[in-house]
Amino acid sequence: MATVGLEQVNKVYENGFHAVRDLDLEVADGEFMVLVGPSGCGKTTALRMVAGLEGISSGTLRIGDRPVNHVSPKDRDIAMVFQNYALYPHMSVADNIAFSLKLRKLPKPEIEAKVKETAEILGLSDWLDRKPGQLSGGQRQRVAMGRAIVREPSAFLMDEPLSNLDAKLRVQMRAEILRIQKRLKVSTMYVTHDQVEAMTMGDRVAVMRSGVLQQCDDPQVLYNRPDNLFVAAFIGSPAMNLYEASVGEGGRSVRLGSQLIELPEPVIVAHSALAAYAGRSVVLGLRPEHLPAAGDGRTGPALVADVDLVEALGAELIVHFTIDARRVRPEGAADADAEAVTEAGEGVARVDPSAPVKPGERVTFAVNTSGMQFFDPSSGEAIWAA
Repeated sequence: MATVGLEQVNKVYENGFHAVRDLDLEVADGEFMVLVGPSGCGKTTALRMVAGLEGISSGTLRIGDRPVNHVSPKDRDIAMVFQNYALYPHMSVADNIAFSLKLRKLPKPEIEAKVKETAEILGLSDWLDRKPGQLSGGQRQRVAMGRAIVREPSAFLMDEPLSNLDAKLRVQMRAEILRIQKRLKVSTMYVTHDQVEAMTMGDRVAVMRSGVLQQCDDPQVLYNRPDNLFVAAFIGSPAMNLYEASVGEGGRSVRLGSQLIELPEPVIVAHSALAAYAGRSVVLGLRPEHLPAAGDGRTGPALVADVDLVEALGAELIVHFTIDARRVRPEGAADADAEAVTEAGEGVARVDPSAPVKPGERVTFAVNTSGMQFFDPSSGEAIWAA
């Protein structure tokens, strides 16, 4: 086991495309680190540089205490699990798992013991004689993991290993991967474009955009205290509602279109830098779960909206609504090169399934002001205490 460290790492291709910019990232010993971001953000390139499949233009890559910039992939003591499994179709499960051990010319009894142990960890003991074509997608992915595990590497690298599985199997395999990783305590870098996957799996999550690391932290910190507008919009499902808002005197209120929301003292203190924006515009963020239907007895700040669509999910209702404020959509959350744009004031709320909310009606949402986020409209940086 070992740490993986990237220090000011850059990747510039021959055509001048700068895929990764000054990346500083450290994966602690035994940590499960997830790299997440939209297509083209540089996360897979970063992983491939760690694996040695891509050269590093500048900076230092360390595995343990050893710089490995110029070390060949086979000598880096890492194991990679790919999106497409990369199994040998003519070999049995046992032979696929044992392949790297045979290349190292280990004694046959030792190989058999390691394969048996790995198969037991992954629940593959009954399928060792089968070929990959006789297995389900989830079983094939476990074989691919087995081939990595059996090597007992210093670090695992996983490049969107669940993207070819159906939704239900993805959820099951997420739990399997985490269970195995915690048991083995091997440092892991895991790349995905799925922010739900990132949030549920990572000890820490690194959010990337256009080759630049935006924020790296505990998943709950990313959710509750994003550093900027991009992270706020990218993390969370349904996504955070973001609107143009004007700040009142002393940063004690905000106006969304025709509606005024008075801010309680704890919010004013937590976002004291908001006072400097008095009379100016900011971007206001509200998570869908911070807009419960006001009919449940809540009092305080409220938001009146027109209901467009209601999705009944059993445990909750997803309510799509419109207000007369301008919505802000940082398109970088879907397109890493686009800037923020404004559009009509659509939004989403998550409410109790018993709430009397129907399409075509006007509804009043309570506003959980403690969950409000504020961002500078020019820089996109979060606005907190001065």
